[in-house]
Amino acid sequence: MTPTHEKEGIKKEFLNYIDSKDFACIGAKAALSKKQIQCFVADNMACPKEDPGILNFLYKFIDDYRNANVLYYSAVVIFRGPGFINDEQFDNLMWQRLQSLSDFDSANYNYDRRVDADPSSPHFSFSLKEESLFIIGLHPASSRPLRRFSYPALVFNPHLQFEQLRQSGRYEKMKQVVRKREK
Repeated sequence: MTPTHEKEGIKKEFLNYIDSKDFACIGAKAALSKKQIQCFVADNMACPKEDPGILNFLYKFIDDYRNANVLYYSAVVIFRGPGFINDEQFDNLMWQRLQSLSDFDSANYNYDRRVDADPSSPHFSFSLKEESLFIIGLHPASSRPLRRFSYPALVFNPHLQFEQLRQSGRYEKMKQVVRKREK
Protein backbone atom coordinates (compact mmCIF):
# COMPACT_ATOMS: atom_id res chain seq x y z
CA MET A 1 0.00 0.00 0.00
CA THR A 2 1.24 3.46 -0.94
CA PRO A 3 1.82 5.85 1.99
CA THR A 4 -0.58 8.82 2.11
CA HIS A 5 2.20 11.41 1.76
CA GLU A 6 3.41 9.74 -1.44
CA LYS A 7 -0.13 9.69 -2.86
CA GLU A 8 -0.58 13.37 -2.02
CA GLY A 9 2.74 14.15 -3.75
CA ILE A 10 1.61 12.33 -6.90
CA LYS A 11 -1.73 14.18 -6.89
CA LYS A 12 0.07 17.50 -6.50
CA GLU A 13 2.43 16.61 -9.35
CA PHE A 14 -0.57 15.92 -11.59
CA LEU A 15 -2.29 19.19 -10.71
CA ASN A 16 0.97 21.09 -11.35
CA TYR A 17 1.22 19.31 -14.72
CA ILE A 18 -2.25 20.63 -15.66
CA ASP A 19 -1.34 24.10 -14.34
CA SER A 20 1.88 24.36 -16.37
CA LYS A 21 1.91 26.95 -19.16
CA ASP A 22 2.73 24.25 -21.73
CA PHE A 23 -0.35 22.14 -20.98
CA ALA A 24 -2.75 22.65 -23.89
CA CYS A 25 -6.19 21.53 -22.68
CA ILE A 26 -8.16 24.60 -21.63
CA GLY A 27 -11.02 22.43 -20.31
CA ALA A 28 -8.66 20.78 -17.82
CA LYS A 29 -7.30 24.18 -16.85
CA ALA A 30 -10.87 25.41 -16.26
CA ALA A 31 -11.61 22.35 -14.09
CA LEU A 32 -8.41 23.01 -12.13
CA SER A 33 -9.21 26.69 -11.57
CA LYS A 34 -12.66 25.71 -10.25
CA LYS A 35 -11.14 22.96 -8.06
CA GLN A 36 -13.23 20.37 -9.92
CA ILE A 37 -10.53 17.77 -10.54
CA GLN A 38 -10.64 14.77 -8.21
CA CYS A 39 -7.64 12.43 -8.04
CA PHE A 40 -7.16 8.83 -6.90
CA VAL A 41 -3.74 7.18 -6.76
CA ALA A 42 -3.63 3.42 -7.36
CA ASP A 43 -0.72 1.03 -7.34
CA ASN A 44 -0.13 -0.75 -10.66
CA MET A 45 -2.29 -0.41 -13.76
CA ALA A 46 -1.78 -4.09 -14.54
CA CYS A 47 -3.22 -5.24 -11.21
CA PRO A 48 -6.98 -5.47 -10.57
CA LYS A 49 -6.73 -5.43 -6.76
CA GLU A 50 -7.66 -1.73 -6.49
CA ASP A 51 -10.54 -1.86 -8.98
CA PRO A 52 -13.24 -1.83 -6.23
CA GLY A 53 -11.63 1.26 -4.68
CA ILE A 54 -11.30 2.92 -8.10
CA LEU A 55 -14.96 2.16 -8.80
CA ASN A 56 -16.08 3.67 -5.50
CA PHE A 57 -13.98 6.77 -6.20
CA LEU A 58 -15.59 7.11 -9.65
CA TYR A 59 -19.09 6.58 -8.22
CA LYS A 60 -18.50 9.41 -5.74
CA PHE A 61 -17.17 11.58 -8.57
CA ILE A 62 -20.29 10.86 -10.65
CA ASP A 63 -22.54 11.73 -7.70
CA ASP A 64 -20.61 14.98 -7.09
CA TYR A 65 -20.81 15.90 -10.79
CA ARG A 66 -24.55 15.21 -10.98
CA ASN A 67 -25.23 17.24 -7.83
CA ALA A 68 -23.09 20.19 -8.96
CA ASN A 69 -24.69 20.63 -12.39
CA VAL A 70 -21.72 22.66 -13.72
CA LEU A 71 -19.18 22.16 -16.49
CA TYR A 72 -15.55 21.10 -16.25
CA TYR A 73 -15.55 18.17 -13.87
CA SER A 74 -12.81 15.54 -14.17
CA ALA A 75 -11.76 12.48 -12.21
CA VAL A 76 -8.20 11.20 -12.55
CA VAL A 77 -6.95 7.75 -11.64
CA ILE A 78 -3.14 7.85 -11.49
CA PHE A 79 -1.23 4.56 -11.36
CA ARG A 80 2.17 4.35 -9.71
CA GLY A 81 3.22 1.76 -12.28
CA PRO A 82 4.28 0.34 -14.58
CA GLY A 83 7.06 2.85 -14.92
CA PHE A 84 7.61 2.56 -18.66
CA ILE A 85 5.10 1.34 -21.21
CA ASN A 86 4.52 2.14 -24.86
CA ASP A 87 1.20 3.20 -26.40
CA GLU A 88 0.13 -0.35 -27.25
CA GLN A 89 0.88 -1.67 -23.75
CA PHE A 90 -0.91 1.31 -22.22
CA ASP A 91 -3.99 0.73 -24.40
CA ASN A 92 -4.09 -2.95 -23.41
CA LEU A 93 -3.85 -2.12 -19.71
CA MET A 94 -6.41 0.66 -20.04
CA TRP A 95 -8.95 -1.69 -21.64
CA GLN A 96 -8.27 -4.31 -18.95
CA ARG A 97 -9.01 -1.81 -16.19
CA LEU A 98 -12.07 -0.43 -17.98
CA GLN A 99 -13.46 -3.92 -18.63
CA SER A 100 -13.00 -4.86 -15.00
CA LEU A 101 -14.71 -1.67 -13.81
CA SER A 102 -17.54 -2.26 -16.29
CA ASP A 103 -17.96 -5.85 -15.09
CA PHE A 104 -18.31 -4.70 -11.47
CA ASP A 105 -20.62 -1.86 -12.48
CA SER A 106 -22.98 -4.05 -14.52
CA ALA A 107 -23.96 -5.95 -11.36
CA ASN A 108 -25.83 -2.84 -10.13
CA TYR A 109 -26.34 -0.47 -13.06
CA ASN A 110 -27.44 -0.46 -16.68
CA TYR A 111 -25.38 1.10 -19.44
CA ASP A 112 -26.10 4.78 -20.09
CA ARG A 113 -28.89 4.68 -22.71
CA ARG A 114 -27.71 7.95 -24.28
CA VAL A 115 -24.64 6.24 -25.77
CA ASP A 116 -23.64 2.96 -27.40
CA ALA A 117 -21.86 0.18 -25.48
CA ASP A 118 -20.11 -1.11 -28.63
CA PRO A 119 -16.55 0.33 -28.79
CA SER A 120 -16.62 0.14 -32.61
CA SER A 121 -19.68 2.42 -32.77
CA PRO A 122 -19.24 6.14 -33.48
CA HIS A 123 -21.67 6.70 -30.58
CA PHE A 124 -19.65 4.66 -28.08
CA SER A 125 -18.86 6.07 -24.68
CA PHE A 126 -17.75 4.26 -21.56
CA SER A 127 -20.44 4.05 -18.88
CA LEU A 128 -20.42 3.72 -15.10
CA LYS A 129 -23.42 4.20 -12.80
CA GLU A 130 -25.46 4.91 -15.96
CA GLU A 131 -23.28 7.96 -16.73
CA SER A 132 -21.34 8.06 -20.00
CA LEU A 133 -17.71 9.08 -19.64
CA PHE A 134 -15.08 10.27 -22.08
CA ILE A 135 -11.65 8.94 -21.09
CA ILE A 136 -8.22 10.37 -21.86
CA GLY A 137 -5.10 8.32 -21.24
CA LEU A 138 -1.71 9.68 -20.21
CA HIS A 139 1.61 7.92 -19.72
CA PRO A 140 5.33 8.75 -19.72
CA ALA A 141 6.08 7.48 -23.24
CA SER A 142 2.92 8.61 -25.04
CA SER A 143 3.43 9.29 -28.74
CA ARG A 144 1.39 12.48 -28.21
CA PRO A 145 3.47 15.00 -26.23
CA LEU A 146 0.34 16.52 -24.64
CA ARG A 147 -0.46 13.12 -23.15
CA ARG A 148 2.91 12.55 -21.46
CA PHE A 149 2.80 12.45 -17.70
CA SER A 150 5.24 10.84 -15.25
CA TYR A 151 2.73 8.10 -14.37
CA PRO A 152 0.08 6.21 -16.32
CA ALA A 153 -3.26 7.93 -15.72
CA LEU A 154 -6.86 7.78 -16.85
CA VAL A 155 -8.88 11.01 -16.91
CA PHE A 156 -12.66 10.54 -16.76
CA ASN A 157 -14.87 13.36 -18.04
CA PRO A 158 -18.67 13.20 -18.13
CA HIS A 159 -19.72 12.85 -21.78
CA LEU A 160 -22.64 15.19 -21.16
CA GLN A 161 -20.19 18.08 -20.61
CA PHE A 162 -19.04 17.77 -24.23
CA GLU A 163 -22.66 17.68 -25.44
CA GLN A 164 -23.44 20.82 -23.43
CA LEU A 165 -20.39 22.56 -24.91
CA ARG A 166 -21.51 21.53 -28.43
CA GLN A 167 -25.04 22.82 -27.84
CA SER A 168 -23.74 26.15 -26.58
CA GLY A 169 -21.41 26.49 -29.58
CA ARG A 170 -18.26 26.47 -27.43
CA TYR A 171 -16.96 22.98 -28.25
CA GLU A 172 -15.50 23.65 -31.72
CA LYS A 173 -13.74 26.82 -30.56
CA MET A 174 -12.30 25.03 -27.53
CA LYS A 175 -11.16 22.11 -29.71
CA GLN A 176 -9.41 24.50 -32.12
CA VAL A 177 -7.64 26.32 -29.28
CA VAL A 178 -6.44 23.02 -27.76
CA ARG A 179 -5.15 21.71 -31.11
CA LYS A 180 -3.36 24.98 -31.84
CA ARG A 181 -1.72 24.94 -28.38
CA GLU A 182 -0.79 21.28 -28.77
CA LYS A 183 1.16 22.03 -31.96
